[in-house]
Amino acid sequence: MAPDRDHGRMLRAVAAAAAVRGTTSPNPWVGCLIVTAAGEEFEGATHPPGGPHAEAAALAAAAAAGADVVGATVYVTLEPCSHHGRTPPCADALVAAGVARVVVGLADPDPQVAGRGLARLRDAGIEVEVGVAEDVVSEQLAAYLTHRRTGRPYVVLKLAASLDGRTAAPDGTSQWITGEAARADAHRLRAESDAVLVGAGTVRADDPALTVRHGEGRDPLRVVLGKAPAEAKVHPALELTGELGPILDDLGARGVLQLLVEGGATVAGAFHRAGLVDAYVVYLAPALFGGDDASGLFSGAGAATMADVWRGRITRVTPVGDDIRVDLRPARST
Repeated sequence: MAPDRDHGRMLRAVAAAAAVRGTTSPNPWVGCLIVTAAGEEFEGATHPPGGPHAEAAALAAAAAAGADVVGATVYVTLEPCSHHGRTPPCADALVAAGVARVVVGLADPDPQVAGRGLARLRDAGIEVEVGVAEDVVSEQLAAYLTHRRTGRPYVVLKLAASLDGRTAAPDGTSQWITGEAARADAHRLRAESDAVLVGAGTVRADDPALTVRHGEGRDPLRVVLGKAPAEAKVHPALELTGELGPILDDLGARGVLQLLVEGGATVAGAFHRAGLVDAYVVYLAPALFGGDDASGLFSGAGAATMADVWRGRITRVTPVGDDIRVDLRPARST
């Protein structure tokens, strides 16, 4: 099979996975494309927990159409599972179906899989290729991979500021810096996160609900650092205190794959300085406070000299309505 064709078909599987991004956690969001020997194509993606995985969904789609999958090639973004969980092993299902070739985007680091699915396929005489569009799949599954490798959530820090880097006026007012389109985009980010975290100070100042209102998707677990007022809109919320590292361990143990940190400046600064942020999403509004008395993105001490300035890499710049979304990663991130 031509490498370009394999890559293009894997991107079809990636697109199928993207469509279920906010529904599968704590299971990974996986996509699958089956191409039969006759050239018929069938897609599948992971269902919500307890439902079929991507490979089973694609096989079911082929069966519903009366297609023969013996000798088919299967494109799947993540290594097929090889263990019994709430569903039977996908590797066994592919073997039983009689497929000839399985193309995998990425091996699964989960200790319950970790190469066993690939070995099961190869032991059955199926041709297996791993690493097609690996960079794209790794980006799509970054939260899942981080959780499985570290036991902690993938931490996304969301920030919104004027073009001169200010988040609140001197009198404390801060809503709304960005426009409706940016707020809707941020709510989509909430919907794909398992939990959203703010400090108790932000709860007292802004009384946010932290729900998904400007888009579709489930509401994340709401986490407050400190104690929220009893009447706050954020309730029911998980209230936590202590060091950030153990808090991330706690959330990871609760099955939180992606944590969205929404601030405020004290919490944002603490996560940033501790080096605990995996991805930054910054919304910049075409607005200028025009002075140095408004609040900045972070509170607390910053870099004392240019040699200590944090530097990352911008991975994407996207217009969102009248605003701009800037995605960046720490330089250490892959």
